[in-house]
Amino acid sequence: MDGNGRWAQKQGLPRISGHEVGVQRIQGVLETLGPKGVKFVTLYAFSTENWGRPQDEVDGIMDIFSEAVASQTQALHEKNVRIVHVGKTENLGTDLSKAVSGAQSLTANNTGITLNVAFDYGGRAEILEAVRRIIRDGVDPDSIDEDLFSRYLFTAHSPDPDLIIRTGGELRISNFLLWQSAYSEYYHTPTLWPDLDSEELLQVLDTFANRRRRYGGLNPEDESSDSQTSQE
Repeated sequence: MDGNGRWAQKQGLPRISGHEVGVQRIQGVLETLGPKGVKFVTLYAFSTENWGRPQDEVDGIMDIFSEAVASQTQALHEKNVRIVHVGKTENLGTDLSKAVSGAQSLTANNTGITLNVAFDYGGRAEILEAVRRIIRDGVDPDSIDEDLFSRYLFTAHSPDPDLIIRTGGELRISNFLLWQSAYSEYYHTPTLWPDLDSEELLQVLDTFANRRRRYGGLNPEDESSDSQTSQE
């Protein structure tokens, strides 16, 4: 969800106003993706590295997140959205942690889109935490495979992402879903997150639908083409 602060500065507003507008975009994104059959959406809302931002901005983001949980959970619940927090909770504070837990409990049995909110999330931290949990559980090292390891990640309830959209013109992975994104398709756009509208989202889905995903192998079309070339 890159570009909130830059969007606000372009409007002559304080950076925190961009985060407020960014949170308001979430329901519109879900309303666009739901009818297209998308079942899982993960929003990178606050990374483990974001704690290093100026304290007033961090405090403002915490307030916005708290308000969003309080004001949007019921509306999302009525739209059959399941809310899942992805990340650590110990740094969120008692009240916010309880609110997040309440949102998850309220929407746990919903069957529409699963909205993963990656807040205080980092891919490296997630992998390290998975390793710690595996050790604590005394898992036989020889039994550890990719499927077992995935079950110890914060996203154990979700499939690996098919598509990752990065807004704001950034071209980095930025510690997001490092394990899960091994074969994800990427789409980078200069559009700032608050300006990402349904028209562009639908264009992104069309672009994704026309990509050929090989997963390290060859598609039948590629094999046929290679065979024809060798015969010629």
